[in-house]
Amino acid sequence: MIVLGIDPGTAAMGYGVVDRSGGRLRAVDYGCITTSADTPLPERLQHLYEHVVELIETHRPDLVAVERLFFSRNAQTAFAVGQARGVVLLAAAQADVPVREATPNEVKVAVTGYGAADKEQVARMVTVILQLAEVPHPDDTSDALAIAICIANSEQTVERRTAAGGAPGAAVMDRAAVAPIARGETPYERAVREALVSDARANGKARPARAAG
Repeated sequence: MIVLGIDPGTAAMGYGVVDRSGGRLRAVDYGCITTSADTPLPERLQHLYEHVVELIETHRPDLVAVERLFFSRNAQTAFAVGQARGVVLLAAAQADVPVREATPNEVKVAVTGYGAADKEQVARMVTVILQLAEVPHPDDTSDALAIAICIANSEQTVERRTAAGGAPGAAVMDRAAVAPIARGETPYERAVREALVSDARANGKARPARAAG
């Protein structure tokens, strides 16, 4: 399964292509598409659209993954994200590629195990999960890879559930809502657990043992 993750924005649009084969995630391509604030908005949107179309034609993803739009305190930022999302949805629809969405909180939980993780924590976990040589930059790129990881793993969970006799449906974001995996911890889950433990130790955040009595 190949998933194209997109972190939408009119100034910078991060993208990340991941391939899930045999329970392992591999980064295929990632980067960031930028536009100039001096360029008229219609031309900026066309520039983004053409690049998304090119990514779809090049990698032929099974799914396009984007974060679900939510209301922001900054209306101008939310409006810009909405415009960029529209470009992505249009390109996916024209290529007949299904779109999957997840909230920012769902993405953070899927990648770090912590819904309030900051961008640096997300980027570090993306690096570990995909076994990258260095942390992807800028944040738009690591965020795009994170949404791709989230959706790729969510889709695999649904496939396992369906194969076991459950009803197919939309991607399940909450692991507690599906049957546990009988064969034990997956390589992805082990990588997440080990990275979280290592990160906690490195930052001195490991919980002290509670005194008896």
